[in-house]
Amino acid sequence: MGLAYIGIGSNLDQPRKQVERAINALKLLSVDEEIKVSSIYQSAPMTIDSNSQQDEYINAVVRINSSDTPIDLLDALQNIENTQGRVRTSEHWIARTLDLDLLLFDDLVINLPRLTVPHYGLQQRNFVIYPLFDIDVNLILPDKTTIKSLYESCSADGIRKIE
Repeated sequence: MGLAYIGIGSNLDQPRKQVERAINALKLLSVDEEIKVSSIYQSAPMTIDSNSQQDEYINAVVRINSSDTPIDLLDALQNIENTQGRVRTSEHWIARTLDLDLLLFDDLVINLPRLTVPHYGLQQRNFVIYPLFDIDVNLILPDKTTIKSLYESCSADGIRKIE
């Protein structure tokens, strides 16, 4: 069994409802009642084109106890995304109905073609750092970086708690 932290984001097709549906689906993946959900945040979209017009994202992080391997959990997360209308393209940082990222899995470091854990953008993204801090102020990443130090050095630009 492993402790998994999963990032949730949506900015299409009623994003708040997409996030709520994802949280309910993630509850079904947990082996016990130990699921923990962060506050809900609204954040500016990440774009590669400054002329790109996207709605803001709704974000959260969920912690579950998983009996799956990290790859099996990734498959389950992608199934939830697909069920909620996720369309996969080769483009990065485009609008989407749902994005579920496996941020952390215990203290594992995984570098596979399909999966990188800790998530490669975790330490630079306030829409991940803020919800992780909500869940566990004492969280320590596999490289021994504390979530508290990331939170204290993280900019609040473009993010706000909505719940």
